[in-house]
Amino acid sequence: MKVKILSPQWGHEQMPLLAFLDKIRDAGYDGIDTWIPENTADKRILFDYLQANELYMISHQHRAQGNTFAAFKASFVKELHECAGPGPLLINSHTGKDYFSLAQNLELIDAAQEFSAKTGITVAHETHRGRFGYSPQITGEVFKLRPDLKITADFSHWTCVTESMLENFEETLDEAIKRSIAIHARIGFEEGPQVADPFASEWRYALDKFLGWWDSIVAFNAETDSKILPITTEFGPEPYMPKIPFSKTPMVNQFAINCAMKDLLVKRYAHYR
Repeated sequence: MKVKILSPQWGHEQMPLLAFLDKIRDAGYDGIDTWIPENTADKRILFDYLQANELYMISHQHRAQGNTFAAFKASFVKELHECAGPGPLLINSHTGKDYFSLAQNLELIDAAQEFSAKTGITVAHETHRGRFGYSPQITGEVFKLRPDLKITADFSHWTCVTESMLENFEETLDEAIKRSIAIHARIGFEEGPQVADPFASEWRYALDKFLGWWDSIVAFNAETDSKILPITTEFGPEPYMPKIPFSKTPMVNQFAINCAMKDLLVKRYAHYR
């Protein structure tokens, strides 16, 4: 099993795509976690660059929309097929809505499973606020109903939603670890989905907790002979990144924090590189 560290494009949308791809390659990333460009020229730049530089990609599905559930489902399936274009490692999906019924969200999960059966591309459903997997309580119920469900572990959302470090959700957390085929490596805390600087001493307790969860995911994927476990360093821009009051200045540099997390993970999981 190999651990590959990917960079998000999130926060760099205004940067020319080719320049950003050069930036993450030069920084030592193994690939990118991003959406499919709507611009045809950028789409060709991305696909050609990935192939020429042997970089990995996770496609990000977050655009599904519709005024009715039927319209949303049709959009969801259409977006999954769009995400399949570059032959990604997997598709990371913002699946459903927290206000959809359980039956509706299960219908979307089943549609993604049908898509995977037809295309051979796995869909990992991100544990994300506003989506079906916004909390460990709801996600635990879905786990019982869909034994083949796979996820992207972003536990920063769960710590925020539950205002805890998940002390009361050990059974669901253990199951989530076993179903995680990708990680979004962002450190959250009891009152938010992102600390400004995870290397600050005041956040040491949160960093250690998340590292322990990620260690368990890495170990489980190694034990079950997964080929590649992608980890995206996903510290985001504002409003995830706090700003200095009365200014538009972020407290720390997003790209620098992501690179520091990349370096920590490369060292920590060197055995799997």
